[in-house]
Amino acid sequence: MEDYLVKLVDIKKSFGRANVLRGINMHVGHNEIIGLLGDNGAGKSTIIKCITGVHTPDGGEIYYKGKPLKNHSVKKSRQMGIETVYQERALADLQSMWRNMFVGREICNKLGFMNVKEQKLETEQLLREHIGLTSKAITVDTEVKNLSGGERQGIAISRALFFEADLIILDEPTVALSLSETSKVQEFVREIKKRGKAAIYISHNIYHVYDVCDRFVILDRGLIAGSFLRADISQDDLISNMEHLARTGELLYSEVEA
Repeated sequence: MEDYLVKLVDIKKSFGRANVLRGINMHVGHNEIIGLLGDNGAGKSTIIKCITGVHTPDGGEIYYKGKPLKNHSVKKSRQMGIETVYQERALADLQSMWRNMFVGREICNKLGFMNVKEQKLETEQLLREHIGLTSKAITVDTEVKNLSGGERQGIAISRALFFEADLIILDEPTVALSLSETSKVQEFVREIKKRGKAAIYISHNIYHVYDVCDRFVILDRGLIAGSFLRADISQDDLISNMEHLARTGELLYSEVEA
């Protein structure tokens, strides 16, 4: 088995008569940012739900750090270091920033009581050093509902980095964000790379993924249509390929993953 962080081998998944994944073969390397591209219904969300334990594949194998995932679940996924940042920005709007940061994984003292002080200190450090919030109007006690979309995504990504996730899955993280907020999220993605972690970045917007991804994997109707290193394809050529695929069902040219 090659030294990949994640490897999918002939993954199949159906829902009733709909064959959503028809034999997916792909991998994510250590410290690699993958752009997972494809039209609606291509199978992007189903792939990540198989990786994260939401769905069980009907066939094939998923390997994580060289070992097959058996009896996989969402809980096991998080314990192994796989985190997902959803487009819905799955945070509790009426809870404070520090509570959102540690929800479900609270820091406790030796007696088992929640250590609020330490959690607030850790959140404060993340706010200033990683999320880049400098306004004194925003504190660790600020309710999430008062933050911008980009700031909320920053909390979700920073939370994954704090808990030492090795693979962070970004599911359309820039949906409905302004240009400045989108730019901030892109910086968070670059921080994932700097920290030596890996990511799968799912998006319909090639302009958002091109500058921050190392490689692009293109899905079409449950199959891998092609895979390109950023160094080997320009942004314009990648867009042309995707447009041609949408019109004809074929790429102009491809380097298909084995």
